[in-house]
Amino acid sequence: MTLNELPEIKIVRHARAKCLRLRVDSTQIRLTVPVLCSKRKIQNFIDQAEEWLLKTWQQQTQNIQQQTLPKELKLFNLDQPLQIVYETQKQSFIFDEVKNQLLISDHQPEQYLKAFVIDYAKHHLPICLDQTSQECNLSFGKCAIRQPKTRWGSCTSKHDIMLNSALVLFPKHVARYVCVHELAHTRHFDHSARFWSLVEKFDPQYKQHRQILRKTPMPYWWCES
Repeated sequence: MTLNELPEIKIVRHARAKCLRLRVDSTQIRLTVPVLCSKRKIQNFIDQAEEWLLKTWQQQTQNIQQQTLPKELKLFNLDQPLQIVYETQKQSFIFDEVKNQLLISDHQPEQYLKAFVIDYAKHHLPICLDQTSQECNLSFGKCAIRQPKTRWGSCTSKHDIMLNSALVLFPKHVARYVCVHELAHTRHFDHSARFWSLVEKFDPQYKQHRQILRKTPMPYWWCES
């Protein structure tokens, strides 16, 4: 991509502007300049900003492309992704397990899609935690499913475990790793060498699973709705 392929830069002369300032959004590129700024100075400024302009515009374009509602949804414990249909309906969502189909109201689809995921997680993540608990022979107290912004899970001193509902959007082995991690805290309430040794005992690939959690971006509808 070159500058010629970018949308026309809208130049706005402003009486209060003391310097040249570029702004890129999803629909246009805007350059605010002082009233008496010469055309030559403006062109030189644009030429110097070429690399930044191209990179920023491409990023904006990619963000728009990513903000598209999915036509299917992969869930951690299903062999096949759910096929999603957006349509006018009274219910916010309808989950048809037989057809492997999810019907979402087109009124507020992002919000209702997230609501479905949370509902699904509340039912299935405790089952995953219970199964992992039996496999590891590590017991826990209560299980809560929530939507924290910065944690995938937590364990209290009473061995109550919280799991992030977004885990159902990851592969099963990744969700299981978080279960193992929190269950290991019932034995070692820290991140000592003994703790990680216990995690590795029940999940030898735990380092790879941690990296997936760290590097995988969440879909826009989960973060913004």
